[in-house]
Amino acid sequence: MRLGVFIRAARLPFLTGSLMPVALTAALACWRGTWEGFFYFFLTVLGVAGLHTGGNLINDYYDSFGSDPINRFATPFSGGSRVIQNGELSVETVRNLAYACLGLGVICGLVLMTHGRPWVVVLGLSGLAAAYLYSASPVQLMSQGLGEFTIFLAFGPVLTLGAFYAITGRATAEGFYVGLPLACLITAILWINEFPDLEADTAVAKEHLVARLGLKKSLLVYTGLMLAPFLSLPLLMEAFDFPGHLFAGLVALPLAVKAVRLAWQTPPTDEEFIPIQALTIKTHFLLGSALTLAFLYAAWL
Repeated sequence: MRLGVFIRAARLPFLTGSLMPVALTAALACWRGTWEGFFYFFLTVLGVAGLHTGGNLINDYYDSFGSDPINRFATPFSGGSRVIQNGELSVETVRNLAYACLGLGVICGLVLMTHGRPWVVVLGLSGLAAAYLYSASPVQLMSQGLGEFTIFLAFGPVLTLGAFYAITGRATAEGFYVGLPLACLITAILWINEFPDLEADTAVAKEHLVARLGLKKSLLVYTGLMLAPFLSLPLLMEAFDFPGHLFAGLVALPLAVKAVRLAWQTPPTDEEFIPIQALTIKTHFLLGSALTLAFLYAAWL
């Protein structure tokens, strides 16, 4: 199997969605003086990457029997990796790769458990369940109107709580709540990516929240998800005495505003909708980077 095919199948560039919260919590640990070394950080990154990649692959596997083959409006950011539909990998290969990646995540969790992190079993199993049950039959959280909430938790506060615990050996409220800004934006990424897929998803009874609410109401939710992170920054700073440097996160606000404005003006099936998806991802990445650097700068000072 060619490396490029695996990268596209696993959607490796999208790992920023899970690894940025890990970087943020590592920076928080540095600022709090609770960082316990690169060993724990490396295992956390590797384990989270394994679970996320496995989740991407298992999603492609199950969608290959559902919406992906009939999706007329797939984009570089939605509609799956298309490696099965293009004949580059068989469904069995994608399934086996998914299990291998999920297994990697489990192994990393077991190693962390043997190094003084016993509660990783609870947090790790939560991540494993989210990665698998989001797509897998018969549960398919994505088809029950629960997928968006699952992603909000799994790539937001539950992830940052778990990562903070794995890195520091401490489970704290700030480790949970620091994930809220990025949780909103990762959910916005999923949310806006469901717009072009709406026709194919509804044809196979994939009743996610965008399908249930309709496009107009879903645009309102998207607007809220994109702007809420910036409103949350002063609340987090007040509640946990975080450094004022976190206002650096406002650098991502213009991207969020532009994405929202274009989303209200552009039909989801138009090619011009693709830059909106890209802007949403860039907002998540830029905000995460700014907050991470802000904590590191405050720690350095």
